[in-house]
Parts: sequence; structure tokens; C-alpha cells
Amino acid sequence: MSTHRLLAQSTGTIGFFTGISRVLGFIRDLVIAAAFGTGVGAEAFVVSFKIPNLLRDLVGEGAANSALVPVLTETREKKSGEFWTLVSTLFYLLSAILLALCVLGILFAPAVVKLIAPGFVSSADPDKYPLTVSLTRLLFPYIFLISLSALAMGVLNSLKEFTASALGPALLNLSMITAGVFFEKTYGPYALAGGALVGGALQVLFQGPALIAKGFKLTRPSFRHPAISRVGKLLLPRAFGSAIYQINVFVDSILASFETIVGPGGQSALYYSNRLFQLPLAIFGLSLAQALLPAFSSQVVNGQTREMKETLSVALTSLGAVIIPASVGLIVWTEPIVRIIFEHGRFDAHSTSITSSALFFYAFGLLSCCFVKIFANAFYAMQDTRTPVKIMAVAVLMNVVLSLLFMRSLGIGGLTLASTLSATANAVLLYHALRKKIGAIDEKGIALALGKILAASIAMGAICVGYDHAVLQNHLSDSRLWQSFYLASGLVTAVLVYVAAALAVKSEEVKKALSWAKN
Repeated sequence: MSTHRLLAQSTGTIGFFTGISRVLGFIRDLVIAAAFGTGVGAEAFVVSFKIPNLLRDLVGEGAANSALVPVLTETREKKSGEFWTLVSTLFYLLSAILLALCVLGILFAPAVVKLIAPGFVSSADPDKYPLTVSLTRLLFPYIFLISLSALAMGVLNSLKEFTASALGPALLNLSMITAGVFFEKTYGPYALAGGALVGGALQVLFQGPALIAKGFKLTRPSFRHPAISRVGKLLLPRAFGSAIYQINVFVDSILASFETIVGPGGQSALYYSNRLFQLPLAIFGLSLAQALLPAFSSQVVNGQTREMKETLSVALTSLGAVIIPASVGLIVWTEPIVRIIFEHGRFDAHSTSITSSALFFYAFGLLSCCFVKIFANAFYAMQDTRTPVKIMAVAVLMNVVLSLLFMRSLGIGGLTLASTLSATANAVLLYHALRKKIGAIDEKGIALALGKILAASIAMGAICVGYDHAVLQNHLSDSRLWQSFYLASGLVTAVLVYVAAALAVKSEEVKKALSWAKN
């Protein structure tokens, strides 16, 4: 089977199960929105849940992507007999680090909350800060569970097994939905925190059978294994990059906590809009990037630079065929999407307004965020974690400056506009650095393919605008069920228009996608 077809199948598998998880994630967010809206309970939970999620980029998925998969792939292909010894050693080391991090996090939770959301200390609601501290302490053990799950994911991905790790996050969402539905009235936001802990444990346990089937068993660790030092050397720049990225996230969180500038509910608006933004990003962009990393790593180990560039070219154009129309749809239908999905219970018209503003500006950066992940994984496969970090530092500085410039005039939307512009700069700089490292990547072919996709997407967007005025805006008084039906019908119509327009301009990427789907 060709590398490109195998890559398409792997991406399809990851994307399918990621889609299931994201749908459950939306149901989870609906439960949170209906119960807490953009009020104190929601903001306290969002901030407290954000803290371990930020740290897991360092010792969880970030480590798995940047350091573990390339080194594990090299070990598997060159010294297969040492593979499981290396995995066991990494397990012991990561467990020790995580336990220490959890203890420190619980002890210093008040200081951490003051750092990430200083506006909570002087909030008009005196319960906001202590509630956030309490939830943070409860949730810190989640980083231990989710990071072990990420290690298992890295091992399975290096073996080109994606199903178990892709489906695992669905268990987290199921657990939080159950907790929110049945225990929210009794325990409030504490129910969501408990659901997150149970879900994290389920993710670890769920990947166990897949690991055992591949041959995993804990062996005596070899802390002097040369691959451990290589992981460390790769991880140090990645750790610095993660710290820079966390500064970026902290800045958004800090600025969003000042209600006098961005208005009340900023933290929650960022959370809900980001969840919608993450749907196409995760199903298509992150799924493809996850499948690409072991493929790139194998090509690098075997010295297949030309094949790597071909794979990269196909990945960029194929991704554009999905992400560009998704961006146009989000831009045109921002308000009805947020209103129909979330406006219920305590999530009122004001919540819809500020969340829509954030999502509108996020949508323009969807393709850039996807490209950043793919370009960064190309560097990680070459065991170069320094270049993405240097470029990220420039993008973060740009984001901070632009956030301060835009937030007073655009409110919460100013923060997401700054994120979009900095992500675009990040993608452009990564592309030029990668081109210097591996040579030209068929720029003309990529530009022509993306140009055709953009033309078809604009045609689709025009239809979406007309549908919004003719249908969605004329049924605002209908039941939520009927409004959902009209939105779903519009989505189907938009997809059909896009495919027809793409075929009319002879987009090869759409033709291939239809052929693969048919097969």
C-alpha cells in the first residue's frame, strides 16, 4: 500500500474517532453551558481545567509529538529488541516527574490561579477566586492521568496504531457528561472536575489492551539507554517552547479576566468559541498531523527526503480542501452556530454575542493553525525541536502586542484576532525555515491547488450568506429543534455547492477525496 493511501487511511481513522469525541465534547459543553452559562461556576471551572491542560502540553501530547515518536520510531526500525525496554524506562521516568508536579500544583494552587487569572482576586463576586483554587487542587491529578495516556498514545502511534488512542478522549467526554447531568445540581462545578478525573483514568485503562496486543510489558528500566538522552535533548527545547506557548495562553487568560476592558464572561466566551474552532482543527488538522509524524519519522530515518516532500505537498493541499471551506462556513455562520448550539438555560443572548465575536476572528486562522502543526511535526520528525521554538517565540511576542492593541476596541474578539494573526506569521516563518532545510516543496502546484479550493469556497460562502438571510434569520422564533434542522440543511447544501464548485474548477484534491470516500 502506498504511503499516501496509508496516510489517508490513518488520518481517516483518527479523524473518525476524533469526530465522535468532539461530538460528545459538544454535548458536554451544552451541559456546561446550560448549567452555568458564562457565570462564576463556568469561569472557575474553565480556568481550573485550563491549568492542567496547559501543563500536559509539556509532559503529555507535546512530549509525545516532539520527542517520543521520532525516537521510538528510530529505535523500532534500527534496534527493535530494545523497544519495550525504552518504553518501560520512559514510563518510570514520566511517572516520577508527574507525581512531583501534581504535589507541587496542589500545594501552590492559590499562586497559580493568581498568575493565570489575576482579575479573579478582585472580582465583584467574592466566591470566584476561592472556588477556582479549590477546583484547581481537585483537578491537578488529571495531569498525571492524561500524560500517561499521552505516553501510551505516542507508543501506539510509533507502531502506526491509531484507533485506541483516538477513541480514548471520547471516554473523558462521556464521563463529564454523566457527571454534569446527574451530579451538577448537588455538587455544582465539582461534579465536572470529578468527571474529568474519572475520564482521565478511563483513557489510560482503555489503551492498555492495545499496548498488550502489540507486545508491551513492563521490564527493568535502563536509565542509561542512549535513546533516553536523545529524548531529553529533544524535549529541552520543546519544554522551553511549551513555556513560551503557555505564556501566550496565560496572556489571553489574564487579559480575558479583566471584566472592565473585555466585559464579563470573557473566559467562558474564549472557552466555548475555542471548542467550536477546535472541531475542524482536531478532526482534520490535528488528525493529519498525528498520522504524519510517524510517516515523516520513517522517511527521515530511511533518508527519503524526496518522498517526505511529496507527502508534505499532498498533506497541505488535501488539508486545504477541507479546512478552507470550513473556515468560510464558520465566518459566515458564526452567530447562528453559536446561538443554536449554546443559547439555552443560563447561556443568554449576551453569551451568544461575546462567544460569536471570539469565534468570528478565530475562524480566519484555522488553516494557519493546521499548517503550523504539520510544519512543526516535519521538524520534530527530523529531531529538530529548536527551530519551531524560536519561531514560536516570535509569534508569541506578536500575539501579546496585538492583543494589547485590539482588546480595547474589539473586546474579547481582539484577543482571538491577535491569535489568528500570530498563528499566520508562525506558519509562514515555519514554512520558510523548512524550505531552507529540505528544499523546494512544489510551491506552484500547492498555490494552484489552494487557489482553486479558495474559489470554490467563496462560491459556497455566497450561498451561505443568502441562506442565512433567507432562512436562518427568518426562523429565529422557531423551536430550537427546527432551527437546528435548518442549520443542518444549510450545512448539507453548502457541502454540495462546494463540491460542485470544486469539480467545476477541476480541483484534483476534491476528486481524490471523493474517490477515496467511494472506495
